[in-house]
Amino acid sequence: MNNAKRLFHTLMAAAGLLMSGASFAVTDMVGGPAVHELNFQQPVTAIASDIYQLHNWMIGICLVIFIAVFGVMFYSILKHRKSLGHKAASFHESTTVEIAWTVVPLLIVILMALPATKTVVAMKDTSNADITIKATGMQWKWGYDYIKGEGEGIAFLSALATPRDQIHEGAAKGDNYLIEVDNPLVVPVNKKVRIVTTANDVIHAWGVPAFGVKQDAIPGFVRDTWFKAEKVGVYRGNCYELCGKEHAFMPIVVNVVSEEDYAKWVGEQKKSMSAKADDPAKVWTVAELAQRGEKVYSANCVACHQATGKGVPGAFPALDGSQVVNGPQDGQIGILLNGKNAMPAWKATLSDTEIAAVITYTRNTWSNKAQDNIVQPAEVLAARK
Repeated sequence: MNNAKRLFHTLMAAAGLLMSGASFAVTDMVGGPAVHELNFQQPVTAIASDIYQLHNWMIGICLVIFIAVFGVMFYSILKHRKSLGHKAASFHESTTVEIAWTVVPLLIVILMALPATKTVVAMKDTSNADITIKATGMQWKWGYDYIKGEGEGIAFLSALATPRDQIHEGAAKGDNYLIEVDNPLVVPVNKKVRIVTTANDVIHAWGVPAFGVKQDAIPGFVRDTWFKAEKVGVYRGNCYELCGKEHAFMPIVVNVVSEEDYAKWVGEQKKSMSAKADDPAKVWTVAELAQRGEKVYSANCVACHQATGKGVPGAFPALDGSQVVNGPQDGQIGILLNGKNAMPAWKATLSDTEIAAVITYTRNTWSNKAQDNIVQPAEVLAARK
């Protein structure tokens, strides 16, 4: 009995804390969901506004139907019940009723279909875009390539920026926990941006609720969508298709900036890319390449192959003791450039030096003792041709 009382008081205390909110310090997420948000996120594109209005319109129609149907039903039950002396009518069919329940639903469907069709057609019109960006889904990050418009030629990877100690070790969570990235997508305000989606491995989906955008990214296929943000700010989304064990760690962040700030960002990115461009003819030492390769591995490979090089059994092969890593250089170079099975192709994302560095790192790390323990950037460049 005493145990039951203690349990009751514990539950009541917990309920009190939940009701008061004293045990949680949750704030609205900039560009993401708000505390106690019951409806869609605030739209910042014309399409998102149309979707929001359509949602309210459909809910209104459903509410009217609900009230009308149940109102008539309950009125009939109460006012025509047997206890008041009413007797059930006996008839087989009614032409009027048959016409009514055919015409009325048809009119309702038309009222719902006309505005919905207009919005869907607008959603699919990706023509006349100011900027075209390819978004490539991969386990578990996004690759962005600016392929047309201002910023053409810029390419980078965007991965989760939440520290791992917040995820696995119980550290205090940040305000943007699991929905922050190291390299956000940057676009100008009031410009039509076309997003071309594809994937390297499994099905992903690129979407941002505030834009009213969600498009699947399918390996071997190209899909597209578009948005035109009308307000400067940071907007957040996520991968919307279950894509593996770290599906929840694949956020999307879009920075919408002014045209002036966007031009400045493009200039900085071009300058940074030029500075990072290594001379493929440079000859490196094993130590230099391995040191750089460790950074490349940590940024791009550790999620699948693990820091220990043991991989994920049944999903991603181990690099520690691998015959490919300890075998001929050409085989490993080819796999990194062109991909194989779940391994994405890195030739468009990593430079010759970065590929040479990460191969050299794996050949000289863990228990690996490859005979050809160094790969020079010039060898990777030759394999591209």
